[in-house]
This record gives sequence, structure tokens and C-alpha cells, in this order.
Amino acid sequence: MKRGEVVKGSKLALVTGASSGIGLCYAEQLAARGYNLIIVSRDKEQLENVAKQISEKYGVKVTALAKDLATMTAAEELHEWTVSNGYVVDVLINNAGMFSFCDILDTPIERIKQAISLHDITNTILCKLFAADMAERGGGYILNMSSYSIWMPWPGLSLYSASKAYLKSFSISFAKEVREKKVYVTAVCPAGIATDLYGLSKKWQKIGLNIHALSTPKFCARRGLNSMFKRRRCVVPDWWMRLLIPLLEHLPMFVLRWMRGFTKKWQK
Repeated sequence: MKRGEVVKGSKLALVTGASSGIGLCYAEQLAARGYNLIIVSRDKEQLENVAKQISEKYGVKVTALAKDLATMTAAEELHEWTVSNGYVVDVLINNAGMFSFCDILDTPIERIKQAISLHDITNTILCKLFAADMAERGGGYILNMSSYSIWMPWPGLSLYSASKAYLKSFSISFAKEVREKKVYVTAVCPAGIATDLYGLSKKWQKIGLNIHALSTPKFCARRGLNSMFKRRRCVVPDWWMRLLIPLLEHLPMFVLRWMRGFTKKWQK
């Protein structure tokens, strides 16, 4: 078998934010590797359709759970649901996220609470609870979706990039804590992805792909899973984007001011 493949139906993966975009690609690619799935998202109808499609295509069992993960108690509730239903999670993909491009002074307080709850609190507690189960059973894998924007603390991205920066830092430290227990944690930091997360039209997504400013969700999911099963602690899927990190971290203020003026009209 190839790395990450299992006997069909012998292991279970839980994927959050799996109704579309990168999360859907994670779910499909794990199903193709033989994993049964639990997929979680807020959109019940879309999630159930996705579960049916994946199950029919790959011949694995897919369970759909509609749940809002941007609450203070979401992680405990989700973990308790899996335990009470007898599910043993071998792979956890913390993919659910929300994008925010808006100055903090203009950002509603409720959105700030939701972003931090979803990206940081929920994922941290899910890691703790499921990693403890994995360690007791002899091991497992966890993937957390951070973002390339952690190296781009630009005006308008304060909330998003900071919440994702926490997740990357946490993942790397946590990976070192649990590695001896054979629990392997990976932070994935993708640059722009051609999905609806950023509010880009299909036209602009296509343009972004053509000029290699954006990558496809399938590419990101494939690189993320490969890195996780190779037990890497952190990965930027697009190798050419790694080359730009030193430049982004030292952009002069006059460039940032110009970018702020240019992009201000898209803040919301």
C-alpha cells in the first residue's frame, strides 16, 4: 500500500468544514485511501449530499453531522458525540474556518469572537481530546489548517492572520509534546486557494489559477495529507511561496500603506 492508505473501511477520519472547498477535497482523498468518514459542517443539506456522493463513489461509510463549531463548547460536544456513538477517530482534520478581511475597528465584535472560537479554541480542545484518545490506543494523525497569511500581517487581515498564527504555533509545539506517544500533528499553511472562502468570483479564481497566484483545493489537500502521513510538523503546499516569506516579513511601511489604500474597497 502507498503511504496513508488503509484496508477499506478499517479506519476512521473526522473532517470539519467538509461540505465544500479544501475540506471536501480532504474528505474525498481520505475516502480514496480507504478511510470511513465523519464529516462536519453547518450546512446540513449540502453535507448530506456530499456524504452520499463520497459513499457511492468510494464505497466507504460516511456519516454527516451538521454542527456550528464556532462556539465555546463545540469541541467538547463533538468529542462527546463521537464517544457516545462508539466512533474511534484515527485521523482528525481540523479544516473548518472563516475568512475576515476588515480593519479591527470596523469588525463586529461577534465576528471576532467567532473567528477566535473557531480557529483557536475549538481546534485546541479538539486536539487535546482526540489526541488523548489516540495516545491511549497507540497513535493517530491530526492536521490543522493554518494559513500563509501568518507571514502577511497586512491591514485588514489582523483577525484572520493572528488567529491562524496561533494555530500554527500551537500545532508545532503540540506535535513535539505528543510525538513520543505516536500522535503526529501537522500544520498546513496554504497561500491563496481557488475557493469561495475569500469571496472571489469564479472569474477571478480562474485568473488567479492561470497566473499561479492561487492553487486548487485538490492540490492543497493532497500536499497536506502527504505531509501529515510523512509526519511533518508544518508545510507550505506551494514551494514557490516559501521563497517569498522573508520578503513579506520585511515589507516597508510605504508598501503596506499603498496596499491598504488599494485593497480598502474590498474590506467588509
